[in-house]
Amino acid sequence: MRIVRNFLLAAVAALGLALPAVAAERAIIVLDGSGSMWAQIDGKARITIARETLHEVLATLPGDLELGFMTYGHREKGNCADIEMLVDPAAGTGAAIAAAADGINPKGMTPISDAVRLAAEDLQFTEQKATVILITDGLETCEVDPCALAADLESRGIDFTTHVLGFGLSDDEGQQVACLAENTGGKYLSANDGDALVEALTTTVAQIAQAEPEPAPEPEPEPVADFNYKPTASLSEGGPDLASENADLVWEWYKVAADGSRGDYIGTDYNSDFEGSLEPGDYIMTATMGYASAEQPVTIAAGKVAAPHFILNGAILKLHPRPSEGAEVDDNASIEIRSAGEYVTTNYGDTNLVVPAGALEVDVSIGEATVARSYDVAAGETIDEDVIVGVGVARLTSLYVQGMPVETDIFVEVFEAAKAIDGSRKSVAYQYGGDLSFELPQGDYVAAYRLGGAEGEVPFSVRTAELSEVPIVLDAGILSVTTPGDNYVEVFGAARSIDGNRKSFHYGYGPDLQAALPAGDYVVATTIGDAVTETPVTIKGGERFELTVEAAAGKTK
Repeated sequence: MRIVRNFLLAAVAALGLALPAVAAERAIIVLDGSGSMWAQIDGKARITIARETLHEVLATLPGDLELGFMTYGHREKGNCADIEMLVDPAAGTGAAIAAAADGINPKGMTPISDAVRLAAEDLQFTEQKATVILITDGLETCEVDPCALAADLESRGIDFTTHVLGFGLSDDEGQQVACLAENTGGKYLSANDGDALVEALTTTVAQIAQAEPEPAPEPEPEPVADFNYKPTASLSEGGPDLASENADLVWEWYKVAADGSRGDYIGTDYNSDFEGSLEPGDYIMTATMGYASAEQPVTIAAGKVAAPHFILNGAILKLHPRPSEGAEVDDNASIEIRSAGEYVTTNYGDTNLVVPAGALEVDVSIGEATVARSYDVAAGETIDEDVIVGVGVARLTSLYVQGMPVETDIFVEVFEAAKAIDGSRKSVAYQYGGDLSFELPQGDYVAAYRLGGAEGEVPFSVRTAELSEVPIVLDAGILSVTTPGDNYVEVFGAARSIDGNRKSFHYGYGPDLQAALPAGDYVVATTIGDAVTETPVTIKGGERFELTVEAAAGKTK
């Protein structure tokens, strides 16, 4: 794959970039960080291909090109506002962008339009040239029209352009995002396999590198001197040197401030085979793998090769969360890791991380069930274990009567069956809908439901690795009341308590009011002007009762 990329880069440069160059002073790359980026092309995750290509292409950027980097959907699921500028537009940001891409953990929504809009605003597109490069493998999922957005940005911008790169999109899907490019004078590039994806990414990002045309051909660069700096790292003192070929090992170096601390940032590189050249002098260098890192001063002397060794004091944590013994790993399981009480990260599904050695606390959650693990792990040690969370599935099906499902959004809240001394129960989870599933620890529960005036509780139990079918039979029907206008309607039980009061089951306003009610006798009180109409009705389970209240009827309050 690397040979293919190098060839494509050379071809693009040699041909003078067959596609039109991006005429922009400043640009922002927007990279899709939604959960679908874990999908694979030719056996490799899309996010991995994007990272690798960014590393190679951005290494060739001219130092004065102002380039920024934004992503979305990388911090939490279901949040359309999860958009973040990871690297502000500035000169010399290639290494910082590549490093930021390495840290993206795709998991959330695809707010394409809002991301492009925010990027355009950050580039001050109404005042100067601006270009956005959107790299996405999915369609808009946040109810914003990308075509309308593109037309609006084009009409208000000085010289605004969006280029769109589609990962594995069908022709029809591509047309739904291509308008972002077409409506702003940009290009839409499609890639449906590994080679095409590499070519499209290389071509697109290479256009950014060539955004500012040179007034004249630059002279051939001077031959790069032999390296004078070759660091190594290990997890523990005396342990084997780390081998890294996927940008897992990260090197950063800084100037030394007057007080001996880190000064100005100089650069970042990757992998265990890194060999570099620095001007002779004193530096501070860091080595990081996963969540373990080390720092030390390094002196580069003329004519010598510095070979500092870093001890990361790290361990390898491999956890395989399973709902029960023998079950497959749950890809949606969340794994929160803390080191010496301080939060480190949250991972999802099968986990293989480098973490700080020492006291580790881990919470593994599947559905509403959580188990805790504690480890005292030595540097260089590997923890590799299955974590059995112990959950079963309760499937709750709501029915008006047997054989008649509830198709509206009934509210169901699950409580632990045991009551506290004050009579309360602990709430476990809640959802809306007729057919609901809950992943729960083994135990006894109560499902409390509410739909209109129908409410009640259904006890049930859950056993690990088992499916519990829990029918919720409301024994209820539907009351539909039609009034002359927006009249106030209240539904009471027909029976009166010993103090003469009737229980209120539902209330609202006409002209059309509908409510689910348990089978039984009721009185419908309708206020029309200064008059109240009271109509007795009988509701039968699984049946609909329609009542029309006329304006002329009624009695004065």
